[in-house]
Amino acid sequence: MLDRRKFGLLRRRREGMTLVEIMIVVIIMALIATGVSLAVIPQVRKARIKDTRTNIQAVRSAVTLWQQDHANECPTVEQLTQSGELDRSKRTTDAWDNPFQITCEGDEIVVSSRGPDGQEGTEDDIR
Repeated sequence: MLDRRKFGLLRRRREGMTLVEIMIVVIIMALIATGVSLAVIPQVRKARIKDTRTNIQAVRSAVTLWQQDHANECPTVEQLTQSGELDRSKRTTDAWDNPFQITCEGDEIVVSSRGPDGQEGTEDDIR
């Protein structure tokens, strides 16, 4: 027959969690969070680049429309939005909030973004 005091001690011990058990759970959760973030961060970067490329195409189309009415002038993004060639719902900056660069050389229209580093002329620029 069990002594009531021993039974009471066993019951109290089972009711709570020890510090070691809590620490193990916290470590497991941290490992899962690290794994998820390592998988998600590259996808976020790819999504920003894809979004910027889509916005570049919209700006380039607006520049083409602008040039039909303005004798081969090279507009700024502000001119495109004010004239209505570029819809106000479209982004006028890239995914890193840098303004798009527009250059017109003859018939060639180049709209570019400085990319993730925000510096022009580096290898991560998006055209």
